[in-house]
Amino acid sequence: MTDAAAVRDSIRRAETIVVKVGSSSITDEGGLNRARLVELTDIIGKLHDAGKRVILVTSGAVATGLGPMPIEQRPSDLPTLQAAAAVGQSLLMTAYTEELAGHGVVTAQVLLTVDDMVRRSTYRNAQNTINRLLAMNILPIVNENDAVATDELRFGDNDRLAALVAQMAHAEALVLLSDVPSLLSAPPEDPSAVHIPFVAGPEDLASLTIGGSGSAVGTGGMATKVHAAVIAADSGIPSVLTSFDLAVSAVRGEDVGTYFGPTHSRRQTRLLWLAHLAEPTGSIRVDAGAAKALTEGGKSLLAAGVVDVSGRFEAGEPVDIVDPRGTRLARGLPNFSADELPQMFGLSKSELGRRFGVSFQREVVHRNDMILTKNGTV
Repeated sequence: MTDAAAVRDSIRRAETIVVKVGSSSITDEGGLNRARLVELTDIIGKLHDAGKRVILVTSGAVATGLGPMPIEQRPSDLPTLQAAAAVGQSLLMTAYTEELAGHGVVTAQVLLTVDDMVRRSTYRNAQNTINRLLAMNILPIVNENDAVATDELRFGDNDRLAALVAQMAHAEALVLLSDVPSLLSAPPEDPSAVHIPFVAGPEDLASLTIGGSGSAVGTGGMATKVHAAVIAADSGIPSVLTSFDLAVSAVRGEDVGTYFGPTHSRRQTRLLWLAHLAEPTGSIRVDAGAAKALTEGGKSLLAAGVVDVSGRFEAGEPVDIVDPRGTRLARGLPNFSADELPQMFGLSKSELGRRFGVSFQREVVHRNDMILTKNGTV
């Protein structure tokens, strides 16, 4: 679907919607901005009254927690940030619960980490919980579990988390609320900047200058919101990026904000994470025959075609798969570590079984755990 009117109509007809709001929209340097939160809950209340099933993905725990803490500026060390998140999350949920109760909406807190989204068991549990809450007409309020997330394994902002939650919940639309009414062709301070009403695919973004820095109280910016829309599009979910005052109009399918059309059928959350969020911890170099089997034959990667590894990675950690010249072919989750693979180079499955036992008699990277690249880009 690439037609703007069709995308707007699909969002208008959406029954399950994920709404994402950032720290800068509901907090300021003094902590939680209650007036702005009331505006947001009014929007959620209107969507709820219109029969929409809404999942709210909110940032703001850290910024809210900093208000009552004896800290003059946002800290940079992880322990203090996590302490602020622990303080702020309870205050944030209390405020949401109080304000949404006035609209007859019951709320539920759902805290997630990257690990929850990529491990099958915890993913299914989170998915079942969210689906049950929606079935009971309860509003899930989702945030990253900042109090326990590590620097090495975190979303860093909730825009991309919102895109993955939309996929998890089989949502029909993602609404990204911003401080500006739409995506612009250049930063807002640039007088040449013009409104971008519709993005059919990544090619429409190539010529744009998109700011990446967030506010003093948040970690996200326009770049992360656009990235979230791209992730959602890659999972078959249309998105709209707009401001508070235009949110209800956008969900009604009116020509406001910036709409992003879906570019792919639904993908597993694990593969969306692998394609868009995972940081490779090493690489696996393959020979020409294996490269052809991967890119043209849609095959899994076998040890027989592996010629080298670089980096330090364990089984299940993301790696790039490169051809003999070092060009990236794919990104995948290997079944073996960087220490195990060198002894396996060039061996068939049967040879692996004879030498090392049946546990080694499998693919280095299964096709289902792999994302192929396009022109070197995942």
